[in-house]
Order: sequence, then structure tokens, then C-alpha cells
Amino acid sequence: MFTTVQSFIKEYQQESATTQQLLDALTDESLRQPQADGYRALGYVAWHLVHNDRGMLLGAGLKFEAPSASSKPPLHAAAIADAYRATSQGIIHAVRDQLTDTKLQEVVNMFGMRWTISETLYNYLKHEIHHRGQLTILMRQAGVSVIGAYGPAKEQWANIGMPIPAI
Repeated sequence: MFTTVQSFIKEYQQESATTQQLLDALTDESLRQPQADGYRALGYVAWHLVHNDRGMLLGAGLKFEAPSASSKPPLHAAAIADAYRATSQGIIHAVRDQLTDTKLQEVVNMFGMRWTISETLYNYLKHEIHHRGQLTILMRQAGVSVIGAYGPAKEQWANIGMPIPAI
């Protein structure tokens, strides 16, 4: 968990930069990539990364601008990437301006459970990483190159002067 506001901001800046790179790589056509029958397409997963923060973070008392969770995903990938860029910056400002290290230990009701604000921030990050994983799989299926979050993606091995690992 996070013991300081700055430790969350540092971690979130790193994770949101990775998410932003993926969203910036999307194409308008890729947004229609299906998961499976009865599941949302890639565009919905990408859009969920833009507005999903309103649930947990608002429950922790943070106030910031973000698209409504009930809004439909844009048809243009650039609009999703731009909205994420603005929302993630809003989150950083809200955390910096509205939380203190002491406040991180306050308990809030989250989904019927009692979490500290620190736990809420930690789980929010895990939630984003979870959906980012879904996004990368759908991007590959749509023919969009991905970046490695915690190590090189297949497309990146040559850039670091190494052979692509054998399958």
C-alpha cells in the first residue's frame, strides 16, 4: 500500500504513461475489435480506462473531471487517448491537492468493504493494469503493435539488439 501521497503519484505516473502509450497506438478501426460474442469491443475496454476511475477514486473522496461512466465510447481512437490524458492529469492534481499522507489511512466504504484510502489507490492501480492487459490482447488481435509494460514486447526485442525469444 502507499504510505505517502508522493509514492502513489510516482507509481501512477509510471503506470498511466504505459496506458497512455497503448491508447495512443489505437486506430479508429481497432476500436471495433471484438472480444467474443456478448462481450464489449476493444473501444469499450479502452473507454473504461478513461472513466473507470470515477467509482473508486470518487468513493475515496477525490474530485476531478472525467467523462461519465454512462457515456458511449467515442468512435475515434484519438478522442479516447486525449480523454485519458486529461483524466490522468486530473487524478494526479486531485491526489496532490486533496490528500495528505495522514489521510491515506482513513477508512472508506468501498463496494461494501472497509478499505483505507491507501488500499483504494492501490486497488485502483491494479484495476487499471487488469484492463490494460485485456486491451493489449485485443490490440494484438486487431493487428495493432503493443509496447511492453514490464519488459519488451515481441516487437521491441530488435530495438534493444536482442533476438525475439523462441516460442
